Amino acid sequence: MLVGAGDIADCTNLAGAEATAALLEKIPGTVMAVGDLAYPDGTPANFACYDRTWGREKVRTRPAVGNHEFHSAGATFYFQYFGDAAGDPRKGYYSYELGAWHIVVLNSECEQVGGCGAGSGQEKWLREDLKVHPVACTLAYFHKPLFSSGGAHGDDLAVKPLWDALYEAGADVVVNGHDHDYERFAPQDANGKLDREHGIREFVIGTGGKNHRPFGQPEVASEVRDATAFGVLKLTLKSKGYDWEFIPEEGKTFKDSGSDSCH
Repeated sequence: MLVGAGDIADCTNLAGAEATAALLEKIPGTVMAVGDLAYPDGTPANFACYDRTWGREKVRTRPAVGNHEFHSAGATFYFQYFGDAAGDPRKGYYSYELGAWHIVVLNSECEQVGGCGAGSGQEKWLREDLKVHPVACTLAYFHKPLFSSGGAHGDDLAVKPLWDALYEAGADVVVNGHDHDYERFAPQDANGKLDREHGIREFVIGTGGKNHRPFGQPEVASEVRDATAFGVLKLTLKSKGYDWEFIPEEGKTFKDSGSDSCH
């Protein structure tokens, strides 16, 4: 089980983060905290509010760094707070195994890590990591999405070379945050072309509790969108496929669920 969201705790209004933290307490498995965890600047004071909510599950959390963490130089306290669970603080990207799945956690703050382009340190590391882990099922999560219908941010083409590497290696799922909404995409390639046989299914889950933002023009491959409910995405990872379920905060009715096979 892999469960989580991004865009989480803001000390000025912790109600959303409290609501999603309450969901985590009822769901077993590894917690993915998908960036922008402690608003506004990733300081020790900001992380105190994360710690009061999602920090209750810190021992089973594998985080991805977001842009707000880097408002503090080098995302220093983010790496101090999570320690070894966040990977090498000079990189902010790492991988691990979860059941039959290979999980890759990337750093979408490209300028802070020497770029995300072809030939960059992170892109070369990713290709080598995928090469030495040729498993049937692969998932990656990182903060900024390549594709998003969110009205505040939308697509981030800086991460496209990382998507290229994932697609070429046969990865199955990408999970992001950044836009404060929930969005599920049909499988597609790194150019946004529908590809139900080899494409990657992307989820945007910026629903951890910060706030909601409206959508812009829907992307071609966008299948489901909601900007009314905080919540978490629960992924049940099987040997040859996965189930997904968006679980909303108490009192909200929006849900999304389904299943798919690995490539």
